[in-house]
Amino acid sequence: MQTRNAIVRRPSKKLGEGITTASLGVPNFERACEQHAAYCEALRAAGATVTVLEADAAHPDAHFVEDTAVLICGSAILARPGAEARLGETIREPLAEFFADFKEIVAPGTLDGGDVCDAGDRVFVGVSHRTNRAGAEQLARLAAEAGKTPVLVDIRNLPGILHLKSGLAYLGDDRFVVIAALLPAIAISPDRIVRVAPGEEYGSNCVRVNDVVLIADGHSRLQRDLARAEYSTTALDVSEFRKMDGGLSCLSLRF
Repeated sequence: MQTRNAIVRRPSKKLGEGITTASLGVPNFERACEQHAAYCEALRAAGATVTVLEADAAHPDAHFVEDTAVLICGSAILARPGAEARLGETIREPLAEFFADFKEIVAPGTLDGGDVCDAGDRVFVGVSHRTNRAGAEQLARLAAEAGKTPVLVDIRNLPGILHLKSGLAYLGDDRFVVIAALLPAIAISPDRIVRVAPGEEYGSNCVRVNDVVLIADGHSRLQRDLARAEYSTTALDVSEFRKMDGGLSCLSLRF
């Protein structure tokens, strides 16, 4: 897994007006900016060139850029977020600096990028409360055309999982981080899984960037298990984004 580039967007002062199901309080904007800057620095330290987009005050969730596009096999697939308030978020122009081939999820389909886990020759696509079946099937067709095997995973009845990648991360090398609630729904050999201990589910939204796995701070057991599996880790505080249902993968598009 080689990551050369990442695209991020600064949080806006309206961060706290975004959509959230969490009951963790109102995010602190200044602290969120500090955490975002540390995240960008961690991406750079891992070897990625980071493109930083300015905040979008009209869309309080726009810093969660992962939901706006899916990048597979040299193509950019523009998503169609399932929350109506996010439909105005755009990423085409920044991506055009890197991609010539664009495809698009169209109505009645909805798709959040956080529901797509690109895993080598497979692509796991979550059917969630944000990504409907029509959108998931559109993405599956595009993935199949790119030579990947799509796997649809219905997570609508799993509590506490907004997106598929709220509980599933691909580490490369055919290895995955998976929460217990997802294990019955996905066909992955147990010996290829780093299981997440109860209480550390939020840590499953980790991101491998070249030789480093970025992980949310406070998940010491998962961090130890990743170390045992011979992965180097960097822990980052993303508490202010967690208050808005966001995690590490949400904050960037990586390619």
